[in-house]
Amino acid sequence: MKTLHYTIREPYGIHARPAVMLARESRKYDCKITVSFDGQTADASDMVAIMGMNLKLGDEMILEFTGIEEELAYNGMQEFLLTSQIL
Repeated sequence: MKTLHYTIREPYGIHARPAVMLARESRKYDCKITVSFDGQTADASDMVAIMGMNLKLGDEMILEFTGIEEELAYNGMQEFLLTSQIL
């Protein structure tokens, strides 16, 4: 299992558009990716669950990767999060 910590940079937090982009990116990999924040956990491929976490600017979400492509997913999601203009 790999873990990635990421602080939200989007001024409006994770609303519909960033949630869709995050979910879409997570579906590219053959592994389970979960998002955790403040005692809540969601499947990273579930846009509605991500939006329900109410992530705001400055919040730190934790992504956990388990499965066959966890290393590939970790690297891909890290790249996605660091280069995305809306996360």
